[in-house]
Amino acid sequence: MAFCCSCMRTLACFRSQAEDDNDDNEAKDEDENVTLKNVTSLRFKTDGTPEGSGEETKNKKRVWMDRTNGTPQRAVEERKNSQRVSDSFISNIPHKALSVSEINELLKNDYLKEAYVNLLSLQREIRREREALGETTPLVELSNKEKDLSQLCKTLRKRLTDIVQHSCDSTSKELLMLAARIIQEQENREGDPGGMRGWMDAWKAAVKDGVTETLKGVHLDSCEDNASWLAVHLGLLGKVIVELLEKVKTELVTSYPPSFPVFDTYVSSCHEFVEEHLRELRGKVTERKDYYAMLDFAINSYHSEKILFRPSLQPEMNEQKALVLPNDFLEEIKQKYCNCLQKDLHTLLSNIIKVEHDDVWKKKGMPQNIVDGRFPSSEIHIDILKIIAEFAEISRKIDGNLEKRVLCCCLEALKHFPKRFEEEFSKQNSSFLGSDVLDSCLWATYHVTYINSFISLKEQMERYRDSCPDQEDRLGMEVDRLVLRLRKALLEQFKAEIEPYRESLMTKKWLKTDNEFKEIVNRIETYSAYNKSMKPPPAQSFANDLHYHAVKAYISELLKEKYSCKGRKNDLGAAKIKNQWDQLRKLFSEMGSTLNWLHPLGDHLSRIIEQKNEKDIKKLLPSFVEDYPDISKKQLSAILYFRDRGIVRYSKLHPVIRHFTELIQSSEKKNPEHTFFSDIK
Repeated sequence: MAFCCSCMRTLACFRSQAEDDNDDNEAKDEDENVTLKNVTSLRFKTDGTPEGSGEETKNKKRVWMDRTNGTPQRAVEERKNSQRVSDSFISNIPHKALSVSEINELLKNDYLKEAYVNLLSLQREIRREREALGETTPLVELSNKEKDLSQLCKTLRKRLTDIVQHSCDSTSKELLMLAARIIQEQENREGDPGGMRGWMDAWKAAVKDGVTETLKGVHLDSCEDNASWLAVHLGLLGKVIVELLEKVKTELVTSYPPSFPVFDTYVSSCHEFVEEHLRELRGKVTERKDYYAMLDFAINSYHSEKILFRPSLQPEMNEQKALVLPNDFLEEIKQKYCNCLQKDLHTLLSNIIKVEHDDVWKKKGMPQNIVDGRFPSSEIHIDILKIIAEFAEISRKIDGNLEKRVLCCCLEALKHFPKRFEEEFSKQNSSFLGSDVLDSCLWATYHVTYINSFISLKEQMERYRDSCPDQEDRLGMEVDRLVLRLRKALLEQFKAEIEPYRESLMTKKWLKTDNEFKEIVNRIETYSAYNKSMKPPPAQSFANDLHYHAVKAYISELLKEKYSCKGRKNDLGAAKIKNQWDQLRKLFSEMGSTLNWLHPLGDHLSRIIEQKNEKDIKKLLPSFVEDYPDISKKQLSAILYFRDRGIVRYSKLHPVIRHFTELIQSSEKKNPEHTFFSDIK
């Protein structure tokens, strides 16, 4: 830079005056002994020593290790810097300051040292004048000088902070070193009359402004232009932060005296910007992927070797310099992430139902996935498990707490899926229940398939019980309810299919033919095959249900008093009941029914019916009542009616009925282990 003509003339006069003063006043104090060289030529070099001095020569000869004690070069340089900082501007202060306009011109042209020592000279001049006045009211001229000094200090501070703010861009190292020396000198002079306070605070603010200006320049796409706008932006931001701090470490730190916390201040400024910037970005984020990008940057990337703990920034960077975001801010982002995740999961589950509708129900497709060679299953539980596992895996990369919250959110959202699935399935499955046998078989196969799928889902979800036991329990209950409803639907269909063949049971026609009973057996065998393809534990429950309702349907026809045997027909009826009961017992034993307490019932009935003597019937009653204590007098009368209708006319007086009544009264105090007859209306 160069002065304008008027400023150069002023400096020339100042040189002449300074030289005369030096010749005539050698005995004066050192602070008033300023030569032309002091004013215009003695600029601060990087090592703070006059050019050609012995100190400079010694500095040039220093090597990596200090030869006296083996101290690393960095420590040696810090000692050199400390020595330079101890040098004061006091020896360079001119006796008479330039005018305010001339000092302003020096500042404008970055002659900072010359401007500063003249500013100090003006400050000293004002102090001398004020001391001379004592308690006297200051003159207007002195007040104006003080105002000029204050304005000059503000101008100086503005220029110095501008230099600091742009020190990462175009500021020369020499200019930055000089600015730092002046800031330090002013900080040391804080409290002097007419001086300004807060120079280090101003320096830190300038650093922050410079960091903010640099980082705000990082490119940011709109979400419309780039689906990954936030992840890309944060990646670029991290790269710029690394470049900035690397430059601070390798270039800027050496431009400051050791007393300046340069690296720490830049790191803190980066922290402040990142926190403020994330808060600004939060208002633009609406999607799960972007909340994830924000969490990943704040919790992982920013503190990883990608950015703050990059090897090139060590050892200056340490754990204490990590950014600690407020818990409420992170909690808010995590909660919004989980909310978005629940919405996304709801959409994905809807898509699963849609795929099942389009690819299976609409096309009447058979299940292609067979587990363990016999259990048909859909892809539903597999798809759901994959989705949740992926959600858990990516959230685990943020932190374990988020993974747990995500799992709980997933299971909470998933508990509504069984009911939603059932509603959509019910809309479709009624169309399969027509006259077409193949469609009816497909209907039943679908029910078994979905029972197996949801049981597998429940079993696989147990792995998350430790993370979210309450949600796991609620989901398990919803799955159990769905499986129960699907199982009941199968049972009701079984009951509907055997209903047409029940009417002929325990009739005269029944004694002559087994056709209707064979149809019932066929249906039992069909549903037994469904049961074998059903996973436990529903398979066990379904086998018991089939057993119970098949036996109930058979016995109910006997209790309707539709037909009464006489004489030799008693033997035929008893033998037929025994034979058919044995078939039922064999079928359900093979099916795996655990209702063994039902097996003796047919034997009891056949023995009562085949008896010729009513006294022998009385002997059979105790064991019968003991096994089935809930049988009523009316029901026993119906059994006796099937044997011989005449016994019912005087049922109240008949010895068999009286004996039965006594047995029932004696067994009323006992709680029956099983109930059967009381369930038949």
